[in-house]
Amino acid sequence: MTSKVFSGAIVGLECEPIEVECDAGTGMFSFVIVGLPDAAVQESRERVRAAIKNSGYMFPRGRVTVNLAPADIRKEGPVYDLPIALSVLLAEDRSSDGAATRHFACDISRSIFIGELSLDGTVRSVPGILSLVRMARQKGFEHVFIPKENFKEASLIAGMALYPVEALVQVVRHVQGEEPISASMSEGMFLQREAVQQFDVDMNQIKGQAHAKRALEIAAAGGHNILFWGPPGSGKTLLSRALPSILPPLTEEESLEVTQIHSIAGLVSHDQPLVRMRSFRSPHHTSSVVALIGGGSIPRPGEVSLAHRGVLFLDELPEFPRSVLESLRQPLEDGYVVVSRSAGTVRFPAKFMFVATQNPCPCGNYGDGARQCTCSIPQILKYQKRISGPLLDRIDMHCEVPRVGGASFQDTNASETSAAIRARVEQARAMQSDRFSGTALICNADMSGAQSETHCALDAQCIMCMRTAAEQFRLSARSYYRVIKVARTIADLSGSKDMTRAHLAESLQYRPKQTMDII
Repeated sequence: MTSKVFSGAIVGLECEPIEVECDAGTGMFSFVIVGLPDAAVQESRERVRAAIKNSGYMFPRGRVTVNLAPADIRKEGPVYDLPIALSVLLAEDRSSDGAATRHFACDISRSIFIGELSLDGTVRSVPGILSLVRMARQKGFEHVFIPKENFKEASLIAGMALYPVEALVQVVRHVQGEEPISASMSEGMFLQREAVQQFDVDMNQIKGQAHAKRALEIAAAGGHNILFWGPPGSGKTLLSRALPSILPPLTEEESLEVTQIHSIAGLVSHDQPLVRMRSFRSPHHTSSVVALIGGGSIPRPGEVSLAHRGVLFLDELPEFPRSVLESLRQPLEDGYVVVSRSAGTVRFPAKFMFVATQNPCPCGNYGDGARQCTCSIPQILKYQKRISGPLLDRIDMHCEVPRVGGASFQDTNASETSAAIRARVEQARAMQSDRFSGTALICNADMSGAQSETHCALDAQCIMCMRTAAEQFRLSARSYYRVIKVARTIADLSGSKDMTRAHLAESLQYRPKQTMDII
């Protein structure tokens, strides 16, 4: 006697339908799961047996074989508990010739079953439900049985008949027509903004540092990467943590995209599954390459993907291992990460704002007129060379943050709030949205070199300015176009449709200065 139900497997950010087949035969008792299952799936044998027994049903006494097809896709996690248990029970409800002995109230071939089982038959929530429901819609499935705790998250995908279940017995009774479950038609995402968004740091809390605040505003308006460097206690970290307060809110498309990544990582809330605010990821300097980039035996998104459409903040950049920093080259350039493992190759989106801070030397006082540097020249050289030139070349803006004078601490004049700065940033982003209408580009930082030539036309004076700057600053081709893109953002902030020499001159101020190098 055989049966077949459907579930899904997460492969990167995408999903594939999985056929859960069960054969219940005669002979000595055995319960085997095949089809490239991991340890969590193998352990589901004990959960399924206990759940079936405690739900009031009889587990087959003979040989039971469950196959998860296709067998070349590795299956992981407890998401298959519910479909495995259902397939076992349905196999018992078929005659020897394979015909169903009971009438099924729903079309099993057009249904997908997802959920983890507890020992008493309760259905628990699982990660990645958003991707699984999206796959069900794309593949033409009509009914999706999901844990009740995942219902709000699954409702973000429109046009699906969702069946929230709390226990295995509910699903069995529904399938057998004894006690139907009420289906809820998902209406899709409705992005409702909060009236007031709360941020940890507001820009008016930062004393002084007008130049650094201006740089942060430019970076937020164009989505540019930025590096703050200066002595300890100058406000580099505080400035970086204030960045989310001036960023524009996520669009509906961006919000759904970010939610899908967080869903697979198991980071969404069951009560508020939709990610409405831009992520601010701040990994510790002891993080590994896998933690930062993503990976594992079965690839999972790392910090760069969790920061997608948000901010990746690396505090004290030279303290990170060289191998970890070098792994950032591809996502900073391409906006995605390709992770290759024996289980397969997956691609994760990683379009984020990169924000970093560093001291100029180990003691932090090199170049500071108020305190004397105690580091030797070899120590300073070694410290600065922890960050490679190619990585620094991928950072659009380099901003010095000097020590704040005592007069700034006593300044009682109210500085500009984050809300006022965010209003200007949103106006600049609106100009960029009009400029890139009909393309996949969102902000100026997304432009390639060829696209910047199209959208950032230079007049004769600007061409001469950039030609001189390229020789004096020894700009690489990558740096050349990054200067132009930052200048385009500065022009957007001023409301200008055309770029001028003044915009280019301000942009060039944020290239690395010779003061960072003691040679």
